[in-house]
Amino acid sequence: MIPYDPYFGYQHRYEESYAGLPVVEIAPEEEEIPDPASVAVRISSGWDDYDIEEAFDALLARVDTTKVPALVIGGWEDCYETSSEHLIGLLADNAAWFPGLRSLFLGAISSDEAEISWIQQSDVTPLLEAFPRLERLEVRGGTGLGLRPVTHESLRMLRFETGGLPAKVVRAVGACELPALEHLEMWLGVENYGGDATVADLAPILSGERLPALRHLGLQDSEIQDEIVTAVASAPVVARLESLALSMGTLTDAGAEALLGGQPLTHLHTLDLHHHYLTDAMAARVAEALPGVEVDLSGKEEPVHDWRYVAVSE
Repeated sequence: MIPYDPYFGYQHRYEESYAGLPVVEIAPEEEEIPDPASVAVRISSGWDDYDIEEAFDALLARVDTTKVPALVIGGWEDCYETSSEHLIGLLADNAAWFPGLRSLFLGAISSDEAEISWIQQSDVTPLLEAFPRLERLEVRGGTGLGLRPVTHESLRMLRFETGGLPAKVVRAVGACELPALEHLEMWLGVENYGGDATVADLAPILSGERLPALRHLGLQDSEIQDEIVTAVASAPVVARLESLALSMGTLTDAGAEALLGGQPLTHLHTLDLHHHYLTDAMAARVAEALPGVEVDLSGKEEPVHDWRYVAVSE
């Protein structure tokens, strides 16, 4: 999981590091560019100074992009009104310039620029089609987000950070052929911001049939967290996992009871349940039932007039 920041919350801009590499922002006025093979390159709009297309042009003109291993796409002009479609097309059309690209983050935009559910995304399938050797794809923002079922032999990590992940995207993930995928993380969010996925939409993922290499599964930030946890308790995919994240949502004692009553979880290295609504007694039961597992039970929340909120929505 990404660390919670008191100012930015869960919406990090990845200005310092990404994919284990230091981040360097490329702007038209920059003169000194470090070795591109040793950094993650970040481009974004300079707002009044330059737009993101100018930053991309500077990247192509002044950096040996054949060596770039990681790329962070920050805010673009009017990202709360204009979708990412033009940027995805720009990246896909210029994929030949980035043969070494392995990690890509689209939408590294913090809440001071645009709240997560204001970010206008689009169909990200062209990125997977244009970069067959990509190993890591991460996207922030669920509004307008799309995905079509694809086969991708190299992808090892797929993450969606949203306040509402469309059900059609969840179903598309389940229909993809991703034989190398080890890490799948989805912030499902709330229906009010487009998070309309049901447990039935998750069934192909929970079966694990198309995800033979999966070792981490994150089904997080959901207002139906208890229902999801109940389904996970008997899901075939869990037996092969090393870590499981069911955090950031509205988990209550009912969900935890179902989890404890399901299949054994003692093979896990970590179980992330942070931001939950468990009673102290139930939290203690979970910890005691999994003595060899690192269980994150931090962030106990209290209902507000029987209303339970997820960690990330707007």
